[in-house]
Amino acid sequence: MDLRIFTEPQQGATYDTLLTVAKATEELGFDGFFRSDHYLHMGHVDGLPGPTDAWITLAGLARETKRIRLGTLMTAATFRLPGVLAIQVAQVDQMSGGRIELGLGAGWFEEEHKAYGIPFPKEKFARLEEQLAIITGLWATEVGKTFDFRGTYYELTGSPALPKPAQAKIPVLIGGHGTTRTPRLAAQYADEFNIPFASVEDSERQFGRVRAAAEAIGRNPDDLIYSNALVVCVGRDDQEVARRAAAIGREVDELKTNGLAGSPAEVVDKIGRYAEIGSRRIYLQVLDLSDLDHLELIASQVQSQLS
Repeated sequence: MDLRIFTEPQQGATYDTLLTVAKATEELGFDGFFRSDHYLHMGHVDGLPGPTDAWITLAGLARETKRIRLGTLMTAATFRLPGVLAIQVAQVDQMSGGRIELGLGAGWFEEEHKAYGIPFPKEKFARLEEQLAIITGLWATEVGKTFDFRGTYYELTGSPALPKPAQAKIPVLIGGHGTTRTPRLAAQYADEFNIPFASVEDSERQFGRVRAAAEAIGRNPDDLIYSNALVVCVGRDDQEVARRAAAIGREVDELKTNGLAGSPAEVVDKIGRYAEIGSRRIYLQVLDLSDLDHLELIASQVQSQLS
């Protein structure tokens, strides 16, 4: 079971804070550092000092880290044109020496689009499907050849399809709870399917839908990695768990039900239940980025038992 650290910088974080957490992620032996792609805070926080851009952040981290995988859960397709995004991700992959992964979603948070003047189209899922075809098509085009695409929303003519990533194929992550279109897109384009904030039972059902969709198009379902994203709150004792829950404005019982919370032994046990239904990777949503002792505890007493 791989453990990756997953951050939500729109809730309030500077680049320097993210760099500190990313370096700790690497030093403590976690597999990767991922971040959300949002421009507006959510819930009862002020979001100060303001948002950081996902791909500018990852470009900086690409030069400041050496081992960990870096990526997004999930880049919003509404934020960027597909050709531009393909260039950005390929360049950051080069800057990292081939450690980038692209999580791509349709975009859903209408308020952040209004706040920063970003169009919020009705046909988001259809646009996402065209973006996936374009981005993967550009990367797969041989050097010296050109790429053309004519869709309902995007048209590319005679693209040189450059630059190329450092990796032969950048892993693409698709995720979500949708029961029909999401599994179909994952089966067609994804290297990894991720379901966020879902129970073991709901995860098992959604993994089954993705596997069935893969089989329907003649793809081996085992070609995909299946993963979860879950909030994490671990403590050495009940008091430490309660303190960490309070710091992120959550209740302990709710976190134990909906995330990975409690003692290291409790968290290891629950991760084992996800492993039993086929999950191979957990993205640990860390909401208090100032609590590096939390990461050290997870590394020493949770991750060590999963190796």
